[in-house]
Amino acid sequence: MNIEDYRNFCLSFKGVSEHLPFNETTLVFKIMGKMFALVDIDIYDFVNLKCVPEDCEQLRNEYEGISPGFHMNKKHWVSVKTDGSIKDNLLKELTKNSYNLIIKSLSKKKQEELNNL
Repeated sequence: MNIEDYRNFCLSFKGVSEHLPFNETTLVFKIMGKMFALVDIDIYDFVNLKCVPEDCEQLRNEYEGISPGFHMNKKHWVSVKTDGSIKDNLLKELTKNSYNLIIKSLSKKKQEELNNL
C-alpha cells in the first residue's frame, strides 16, 4: 500500500482529520483531536499506531516488521513497516484497531458528537 492509498484509507473513517503539527512531512491522522496514526510523507517506510500494551508486545514478538513506536511512548505505540514485510490487510486491521482504541478513550460527549457526524 502506498502513502496515498494509506491516506485515503485513514480518511475513510468517520470523523478523521489530517494535520501536520510537528513539521511539513509528518502527517498525523486524528479522531476528535486525538492522534491514532502518524506517517512521514517523504519517507513512507513505517506507520506509528496506538495499541493496547499487551497487543504491542505480542505484535513486536510475532512480526519483525513491527517495532516499538518511533518517537512515541513505546508501551502504547508501535511502528509498522510499509516495505511489504507486513501485509496490507494487517496494516489496515492495526490502523482500524488504533482508531477504535482512541474512540473508546473519548468522553461520552465526544463519542456522541462523533456518532452525530
